[in-house]
Amino acid sequence: MKDNLELVGIKKAYGNFEAIKGISLKIEEGSYCCLLGPSGCGKTSLLRMIAGHEEITEGDIFLGASRLNNLTPAVRGTSMMFQNYALFPHLKVLDNVSFALKIMGMSAKERKKQALRYIKMVQMEGYEDRFPEQLSGGQKQRIALARALITKPKVLLLDEPLSALDPALRVMMRTELKQMQRELNITFIHVTHSQEEALALATVAVVLNEGKVEQIDNPLAIYNKPRSAFVSDFIGGHNIILEGKTKFSLRTDNISLGKIRAKDLKNAEKMQIADIEFQGSRVKVILNNSKYKHFNVTMDDALFFKKDLKIGEEVLCSWNSKDLHRLQYV
Repeated sequence: MKDNLELVGIKKAYGNFEAIKGISLKIEEGSYCCLLGPSGCGKTSLLRMIAGHEEITEGDIFLGASRLNNLTPAVRGTSMMFQNYALFPHLKVLDNVSFALKIMGMSAKERKKQALRYIKMVQMEGYEDRFPEQLSGGQKQRIALARALITKPKVLLLDEPLSALDPALRVMMRTELKQMQRELNITFIHVTHSQEEALALATVAVVLNEGKVEQIDNPLAIYNKPRSAFVSDFIGGHNIILEGKTKFSLRTDNISLGKIRAKDLKNAEKMQIADIEFQGSRVKVILNNSKYKHFNVTMDDALFFKKDLKIGEEVLCSWNSKDLHRLQYV
């Protein structure tokens, strides 16, 4: 039987406040799953319940054939990498990595052998005798990852593991996490509020909002076909188009900008350029009119400079009907 992770009707209440509102989902073995949503949406609470660090108010969690509800974190088949890494400051790297094996009663010789193997896996050879305070943020993350993996979990739980890193290191570590997950072929469940991070890493993404699942699918499907206005807005790269009482999502890179040469066109709006943001090889143009506020258009920088657009200029935004995606609910 596969070690799929399944959540059935999970609820979590803190007093009268219901943080998780009956979430049911199935994560296939070997997936890289990102739990994605704004602060307070319940993603960390959900992760901690899977780990066994928080009690479930209602519902069940299964890993393969095992019901996890009443099992301690140590015997669930999961391991958690915390947001602040939670390394023991008084222990050297080697002892931090091997700590769980010591608790399990493994001999000192075998502990060292296993720890050196995982230290090598995360490319931290030569740092075995250093203390956490002697490590950079990226190095601490690698050691925390080695410590989480050394117990050979079926599911690795990561709570915003890249949030404390600088942008360049974050991109590098994304690549390494993805490669490691493929090589180990175990399930990763990664909590993040970063849309870019989820789109880059996940084989399946779960978008959460106010304790409920808004959408679960592969990242490409979520980006191209968001189910709701919330998903469209949160994932980014879209505008909401109104046609009567119906709302559609339209990708910002499927919109043309041009000089006004006609009074009106179907699927077009006259707008004024409110701002221009240079984003490396891309440019975002922010526009307004009486119907739409903060309407975004993105294009290649070469195309933008060719058009010679200026802040305050009135332009015509146009799009093709085939690029509109009807939202299932608001």
